[in-house]
Amino acid sequence: MAIRVLIVDDSALMRKLLQARLGREDDIEVVGLACDAQEARSLIKALNPDVVTLDIEMPGMDGLSFLQKIMQLRPTPVIIVSGTTREGDRNTVRALQLGAISCYAKSEHHSGGPGDDGGALAALVREAAQVSFGKTASIAPSTPAANANPQPAARREPARLVALGASTGGVEALCKLLAQFPRSCPPTVIVQHVNARFAPAIAHSLDSSCPARVVLAESDMPLEQGTVYLAPGGDRHMLVATAGTLGHRVVLRQGPEVSGHKPSVDVLFGSVAEVFGAEAVGALLTGMGQDGARGLLKMQQKGAHTIAQDADSCVVYGMPRAAVEMGAARKIVPLERIAGNIFAHSEVAREAVAS
Repeated sequence: MAIRVLIVDDSALMRKLLQARLGREDDIEVVGLACDAQEARSLIKALNPDVVTLDIEMPGMDGLSFLQKIMQLRPTPVIIVSGTTREGDRNTVRALQLGAISCYAKSEHHSGGPGDDGGALAALVREAAQVSFGKTASIAPSTPAANANPQPAARREPARLVALGASTGGVEALCKLLAQFPRSCPPTVIVQHVNARFAPAIAHSLDSSCPARVVLAESDMPLEQGTVYLAPGGDRHMLVATAGTLGHRVVLRQGPEVSGHKPSVDVLFGSVAEVFGAEAVGALLTGMGQDGARGLLKMQQKGAHTIAQDADSCVVYGMPRAAVEMGAARKIVPLERIAGNIFAHSEVAREAVAS
């Protein structure tokens, strides 16, 4: 059965362009076109689409306000079609925090014929169609991974590094998770799968809601307590390394895609395993695919404490599920309890999380 898509955009040209690009796909059907939120609301009720593409800058009710109503009243997978301005980038990140699944940048795919985006929009639609909003967040206590191999008890000393990986739904998850981090948290490194264009706005947004400092990583940055480093995306992987007497650093390195991604969570987690071993904590959050599962297993094999977000609190239980199936996660934890689990062995951090 074809994926049914509703396109919402105030530009007739953009509606036509998006329809043409999706119309080339055998497994996708554009069932409706709307020029504003009012028309879109009526079509959502009448057509019950599987996926909605949504422009943020529209007359009348803006896209962000309409997105909030969708998520509150009729949760539906939404792909944000972003404008070309800096304000547009900030609004796109806000939309991701509100529950949008992914974003499609007009500036990168606007010119030329229907097929010029290389199937990028169609790929986002297929990913979004796999998202289900029928679940409610789990409040059950954290449990060991059911099929994980028996592991020795976790160490008692505070972690020297925290490593996080996320994809679909990850911006929203990171916003909630980092808000619970103490100001003096260990250096924290993050790979979030997202268009590199939006990474600076994501870092800025997370910084405004996180007690610790959140920065967009640059190569050779020293790893410092109280700082969270977000991978900038683009054509480089992010790793951690030891630079002699200079101590531990962030490294950005070019190279082929790993596990289908660049930057790759597997690459980051693998470097953390080698450099920090048992003195690290790794957590794999919501996301499509398997990136990060093998890296989390490497961390666990080196003695690190490893966590997978549980199915009920994930937007997409793909990456964490792959880790659980490999036996890579010592704990399976609902999103709202991951911060407490990360800092469970640090008295100062535990007090800060609980406060």
